[in-house]
Amino acid sequence: MRFLLTLFLTLVIASASPGQQDNSTPARRVSPSQLVHTYSIVARDPATGALGVAVQSHWFSVGSVVSWAEAGVGAVATQSFVDPTYGKLGLELMRAGKSAPDALKSLLAGDEGREVRQVAMIDAAGRVDAWTGKNDIEAAGHFVGKDFSVQANMMLNDTVWSAMARAFENTKGDLADRMLAALDAAQAAGGDIRGRQSAALIVVTGKPTGMAWRDRLFDLRVDDSAEPLQELRRLVTLQRAYNHMNAGDLAVEKKDNEGALREYSAAEKLVPGNAEMTYWHAVALVNMGRIDDSLPLFRKVFAIDKNWATLTPRLSKAGLLPNDPKVIERILSVNK
Repeated sequence: MRFLLTLFLTLVIASASPGQQDNSTPARRVSPSQLVHTYSIVARDPATGALGVAVQSHWFSVGSVVSWAEAGVGAVATQSFVDPTYGKLGLELMRAGKSAPDALKSLLAGDEGREVRQVAMIDAAGRVDAWTGKNDIEAAGHFVGKDFSVQANMMLNDTVWSAMARAFENTKGDLADRMLAALDAAQAAGGDIRGRQSAALIVVTGKPTGMAWRDRLFDLRVDDSAEPLQELRRLVTLQRAYNHMNAGDLAVEKKDNEGALREYSAAEKLVPGNAEMTYWHAVALVNMGRIDDSLPLFRKVFAIDKNWATLTPRLSKAGLLPNDPKVIERILSVNK
């Protein structure tokens, strides 16, 4: 496969006219990585400033090469005969102050393999642009809208990217919801001519903290699945629940007990039957002095897996439950 990619790119470059070169930018060596034909979206939520990228392809682990995003900077999708350096360098250029359109233009000018690339970039101000090389495999194209761009190549037909745009523009909800709707619309319109295999979604906050791990609201990948978009939706729901759990933990730290309980309850509603979330909700209640309220939750968790009951006394030693044998005994009394 790598030999065929290199041969194809060599033929494409040899046929390029000299007028396509921008002598103001040093040419980079052609560095094809993977033949990632796909559909994707880069987008910004103007209300929150959140930035995101979502993608689906009939290729293993598409998210590991196509999707790039950084809070307060921008988002990039690089695909077709993909050169991942568009992601790294695109973010670097936007971080340095270039707009997304200017960053994309600069990188294309220095890429001898640009006619087989497909790339989209959006910056923190919502400036966005995309490129579809003339030698991308049909059906290939893109649509740039307000605060988003959708792009696709090797599709079953040429209606895919317009269907994505309509879905994104007409869907209510947060950025993750709207990008998922765009991916679903692409699949419904025909999608990748080869089928489906992997998908990914990244959303970063609009207010960077300087701590990248906190700035990523969603960073999810389905590397291999018969139904990657269904699995991606499941993971998005699970991530939302854990985001509520994290917010609950933060509320506990701030002594906001009612706020914590609201967050924990919201998490459990999203993923009912999740022992992990129910257990830590119960632990929080005990630490608030609400042992009676905690017991039904502990009972539910212990019924799912008795190892949680084995864990419980150990939390006292770690300072996560009161160091009071009577409290622990009372909790364990519901383990039947």
